[in-house]
Amino acid sequence: MVLARIGIIGGSGLYKMADLKDVEELEIQTPFGSPSDALILGTMSGTKVAFLARHGRHHTLLPSELPFRANIYAMKQVGVEYLISASAVGSLKAEVKPLDMVIPDQFIDRTKNRVSTFFGEGIVAHIGFAEPICANLAGVLADAIACLNLPDVGLHCGGTYVCMEGPAFSTKAESGLYRSWDATVIGMTNLPEAKLAREAEIAYATLALVTDYDCWHPDHDSVTVEMVMSNLQRNAVNAQKVIQETVRRLSENPPVSHAHSALKYAILTQLDQAPAATKEKLGLLLQKYSDGH
Repeated sequence: MVLARIGIIGGSGLYKMADLKDVEELEIQTPFGSPSDALILGTMSGTKVAFLARHGRHHTLLPSELPFRANIYAMKQVGVEYLISASAVGSLKAEVKPLDMVIPDQFIDRTKNRVSTFFGEGIVAHIGFAEPICANLAGVLADAIACLNLPDVGLHCGGTYVCMEGPAFSTKAESGLYRSWDATVIGMTNLPEAKLAREAEIAYATLALVTDYDCWHPDHDSVTVEMVMSNLQRNAVNAQKVIQETVRRLSENPPVSHAHSALKYAILTQLDQAPAATKEKLGLLLQKYSDGH
């Protein structure tokens, strides 16, 4: 049963959606355990959406502790086809300023020991991930930001998001290395989500909300916790507006996405030879292809 076609994951500072109506909390279980918090189902711009606070509504989960598989699988269980992931990031470029918004189109993985696949245990799949973000969904997101003309907010379409392990921030040497790679922003969460969303055939796009410059910047030492928290709060307000406009546009004209058929040629295992327990566990992902294997 489809409860919501559009999903929203809120990162640091974005723990609820103020404009949701007809709100219902859904405690959900997945084959990969419980998600970070209850899914919040509601109506936005006349459209059903599902919201999840990535770190829990009281921010109780470290990036390394996040149940990424459960979070994405829960979205799949309620019928999500388009997933917008709002995330606080640090900037690695002088022209990408605090309060700006970035819609990255590439990732670099600097995480350690995070499980970023649903597969294994007898079923092998290799998704294409050269283009990790759904370009059509990112385009809708960019158009929504552009039309709002938010004060003090610059829009940067494209760029590379470095996903680090955390919870500590970068050393200056690391920050300098990422800049030499021409990376744009740095965060701790989005790459596992993007990989899992692709396996779940969900179109995924990141709304990266810049809180401050990473430690490479000469003015970094003058950045205070109060400044960062203030930017987090302002970013959260702006993100609410952007997401509402994006949802309105998606409901009127949902884009085609290659992500929606990502598993078509990705599953290498003959499913009639796969372990029954694994097929049951991954049933929601496999059901579209079971007859063809």
